[in-house]
This record gives sequence, C-alpha cells and structure tokens, in this order.
Amino acid sequence: MKGKLSVIKKLICIFIIFQSQLFAEKKTAIFAGGCFWCMEADFEKLNGVTDVSSGFSGGIEANPTYRGNHEGHYEVVRVTYDSKKLNYKELLDYYWIHIDPFDSEGQFCDKGPTYKTAIFVSNSEERKIAQESKKGIENRFPGQSIATAILDTTDFFPMKGNEEYHQDYYKKNPVRYKLYRWNCGRDQRLNQIWNH
Repeated sequence: MKGKLSVIKKLICIFIIFQSQLFAEKKTAIFAGGCFWCMEADFEKLNGVTDVSSGFSGGIEANPTYRGNHEGHYEVVRVTYDSKKLNYKELLDYYWIHIDPFDSEGQFCDKGPTYKTAIFVSNSEERKIAQESKKGIENRFPGQSIATAILDTTDFFPMKGNEEYHQDYYKKNPVRYKLYRWNCGRDQRLNQIWNH
C-alpha cells in the first residue's frame, strides 16, 4: 500500500510540474546593458525569468563574433520569461536598476558602441511600455539626459561555437567574473545611482 501511495504521489508531482510548464506563457525580451556576462548574471536572479542568453543584436552584420566582426551590434541578453509571473514593465523596472542610463559612451569600464544601453522592442505595446518606463526614469532624474535607446528588435545572434564560453560565464568562471565586475566598478556605480 505504501509503495502504491509513493508512486501516486510521484505521478501527481510530475503532473503538476508538467501542467505548470504547459500553461507558462513564455516571452522574450532583448536588452543591451554593457557587458553581457553581467546582464546575464543579474537577470538570471529575477523570479519569473526562465532563461538568459548572451549574444549580439542591433547591427546588420550576419553572424557576428566576439573576436571577429560585430560592428554595429550591441552586446545583449535575450531574456526568456514567464509572463504569468512577470510582466514586461516589471522586466524594464529591473533592467534600469542594473545599468547606468546616463552613460552615452558605454557602461562602466567598457566604452564604445558595443557597450551602449538599449531596449529592443518587438511591437507597439512594448514600445509604449518602454517609452513610459524611460519617461519615469527621466522624471526621477530631472536635468539628466538618459542615453538608453529604444530600438526595434532585430535578429539575435547567441554566442556559440568556440565562443560559447561566454554563456553563463559568471557560473563557469566565478573568480574571474567577480574580479572583472569589481574592477570595472559596476556595482559601485549602480549603488551611487540607485542606492542599492
């Protein structure tokens, strides 16, 4: 009898897990916020996010690479999230407090077009929410210019092949990642802006 109850409990658990995955509404969003290692590490901590991938977007060069040609592209993360647990506005609220929205040259110690900030929107509803969100930041910091662009979503090129080591870099190389993040001054600057 105990054996049968144990099997039934396991089947019920499997059914519940399957059902929750079946009814999850997965959506994606693309954000540029400087170093994609850091953005990936930050977004993976957010409840409701199911996957984060590092890559490039925004340029016209097909199949850009980290060590090769990625001109015109931003370092980005593609965030997959369950819209039943997290909405797009909440995702944007989280994004803002993990970037320096005032830096028009890049982010923290990383400078150049690849490291600039941008929100990539895939439809008019996302554009409206992103514009309202940006306006909220402008109102919070009157007199300061917000450098973060709102752009149409373009192809996302994930880091792959011999550059796949960039995916989950913070997990695979925790000491190097922490040293890089500290030496770049990311958290120190974020604390100055957002008091966290």
